[in-house]
Amino acid sequence: MSEGYPDQWEADVVLTDGGTAHLRPITGDDAELLRSFYARLSPETIYYRFFSPRPRLSDREIEHFTHVDHDRRVALIATIGGAMVAVVRYDTLADRPGTAEVAFLVEDAHQGRGLGAVLLEHIAAAARERGLERFVASVLPDNRRMTRVFREVGYRAEQHFEEGVIELVLDLEPTETSVEVMAAREHRAESRSIQRLLFPGSVAVIGASRAEHSVGQTVLRHLLRGDFSGPVYPVHPTATAVAGVRAYTSVLDIPDDVDLAVVSVRAPSVHEVVEQCASKGVRGLIVVSSGFGETGAEGRERQEELVRLARAYGMRVVGPNCLGVANTDPEVRLNATLAPRMPGRGPVGFFSQSGALGIAIMERTAERGLGLSTFVSAGNRADVSGNDLMQYWEEDPATKAVLLYLESLGNPRKFARLARRLSRRKPIVAVKSGRSLQGVPIGHAAQALSLPDHAVSALFAQAGVIRVEDLAELFDVAQLLAYQPLPAGDRVAIIDNSDSLGLLAQDAAAALGLQAGPPVNLGPRAGAEEYEAALAAALEDDEIDAVVALFTPPTIGGYDLRVPERLRRLAAGSGKPIVATYLGSEGMPEDLRVTGPDGMPAEGSVPSYPAPEDAVRALAYVIRYAQWRRSPQGHVPDLPGTDRKRARALVTEWLAPGEPVAATPEQAAELLACYGVTVQEKGDGVPTRVLTMEDPSFGAVVSFGLADETAALLDDRAYRLAPLTDVEAAEIVRAVRTAPLLLGHRGAEPVDVPALEDLLLRVSRLADDLPEVARLELDPVVVGPNGAAVREVTLDLARPRGPRPELGPRRLA
Repeated sequence: MSEGYPDQWEADVVLTDGGTAHLRPITGDDAELLRSFYARLSPETIYYRFFSPRPRLSDREIEHFTHVDHDRRVALIATIGGAMVAVVRYDTLADRPGTAEVAFLVEDAHQGRGLGAVLLEHIAAAARERGLERFVASVLPDNRRMTRVFREVGYRAEQHFEEGVIELVLDLEPTETSVEVMAAREHRAESRSIQRLLFPGSVAVIGASRAEHSVGQTVLRHLLRGDFSGPVYPVHPTATAVAGVRAYTSVLDIPDDVDLAVVSVRAPSVHEVVEQCASKGVRGLIVVSSGFGETGAEGRERQEELVRLARAYGMRVVGPNCLGVANTDPEVRLNATLAPRMPGRGPVGFFSQSGALGIAIMERTAERGLGLSTFVSAGNRADVSGNDLMQYWEEDPATKAVLLYLESLGNPRKFARLARRLSRRKPIVAVKSGRSLQGVPIGHAAQALSLPDHAVSALFAQAGVIRVEDLAELFDVAQLLAYQPLPAGDRVAIIDNSDSLGLLAQDAAAALGLQAGPPVNLGPRAGAEEYEAALAAALEDDEIDAVVALFTPPTIGGYDLRVPERLRRLAAGSGKPIVATYLGSEGMPEDLRVTGPDGMPAEGSVPSYPAPEDAVRALAYVIRYAQWRRSPQGHVPDLPGTDRKRARALVTEWLAPGEPVAATPEQAAELLACYGVTVQEKGDGVPTRVLTMEDPSFGAVVSFGLADETAALLDDRAYRLAPLTDVEAAEIVRAVRTAPLLLGHRGAEPVDVPALEDLLLRVSRLADDLPEVARLELDPVVVGPNGAAVREVTLDLARPRGPRPELGPRRLA
């Protein structure tokens, strides 16, 4: 690479059709790439770029275009499979300070794939890094596609028309609109990339061994047994047939198109297979082979090379070391997994990182009678992640609820952003392992989390994620969300035929903060009529939001077999959720199912739990989620008295030498003053502590708690991501267990909570605006009846390792 080559500008990106491309700065070695690229352009595309016919580039022009200084003159190219398919460049204008002229070219065969938009995002970020403030672009009036790219990017723009050419001036400062546009494009592209994996028209199993119970033959048999809707092609180096299906020596020998390849060959051979798949035009890979990151340093290098190769050729990768993917859609019937038992069709999407647990998870799902829409096991999660799946499930009409088994978070801040948006429409239930050490399994392309586990739980809750303790609770909550409506409140009726069961349910409800009246005991001999009358009364009662129905057989004599039919019928017509403990059954017993055309449970089916406590616990999780979903989202308010431009200038000045800075108290006070916060020596009231930190995983995080030894001993602190909304500022104050001391405990005068909330809003905005603020501690903040006073402040500054994902251009990890 040339001296000063900015390798931080390299990126893998997802295009609008779900394919991938590699972006990088151009170099002097790209002359032949550029020449070949230009030769494939149509005369019209060339005319739109240069405003005149130019059938070929001269050697001098090639030299000029490929030799740049990565500062005043910058060019980025997009490559797929090593071929250059697009280029964007800017040249600074000497007579217009802070301004550069920008232009790009996209090969005709790749136009309409979103290359122009993503290239513009990346070169705008590069320009900002080099201190530029605006772009100028000259476009012919009838070049509508190019004009649309510039106009729809979301930056503030001006337009001028002179001498038959449109001049567009783009302000490069990110705006709320530009961030939203970038997120929307990312959403569509990543969703489409997952759809391509889940809806293949054909599948090749590479490494389909003739040995019984081998990995390759197992996947092949599951594809065939599941009645996949398209052709399946075994690939074996010598066999003419595997499992009774004609085999091919190489994927290149298959006469028809191949959309998806399941790779089950030895790890050292996978790279050769990837290159063959690229030549064949395969669109996605599922690598079930082991021997990658989970084996150590050599395996990690092999894993990184696998992902680099696949993305360079336009493919996404599930795995390696994974269980596979499944789609129960009757139009596809895809079981490209190692799981011998495939659950039926249902409204739940399931993402699991663990391949080892995947088979048990699928077995447990089927045993419970819980239907799935789609299932993805990511294994080492080298490429496709839970974030990608959430992008897909948000728009998938077949998915009503999302289940996540997570061992690591590759991009936690993005996870929180996506989860907050998805949770407003569809519930997310998650198990996050590694609570004790926040560790990451060997082989995962992710770093360990630095925040304590209870802080991670708080950030999950902020995003509306239902975090449960274990897989049993995951299924308990899922079967309720999948088939019953959300409750309108926390008032619960308990109906039983056993005093013992009713009291257990009542105790569980009280312990979980639910409002439950005395159980309605119908007696051990209660039959269908008694249950029907009691259930109908509870469902019609405006003071009841959910019903727990407990039914156990009497110790002597038989029981009324019509009871489940009445439960099922009343549940199907009710807008209130019903959970049951029915004969100790677990899951979706057939007696309580509203059966769909395929025999699977349908909406209105009643979930059953082996114990009343399990039923009430699942209901409590769902009630809290429903409360979050009904709560106002809030907004990040405008804060008078802020000077964000001056704050940016101060931080830039203090960090000019390049080393981390422990700011003086005077500097800290000066920076806080830019956000309307004053440090003062006097003030009486309850001492509190406000802290912000730039977490390497989550970005800017705000924590709050009382500043006393008891709170420190109990680690009684609340956490939220910055910037806080007005609703979240109120929540974080009340989230600590010692909050009553601020709100008038035992007759004490309440403190000025609005003043404290305003302070939190301002400090969180500062932390969000300035990633260089590594740590900002206000301790104590004394809050009294008439205001909040910051007594002392500590500030540490450091250059961030890179732009936050939501501000930087779209890129794959």
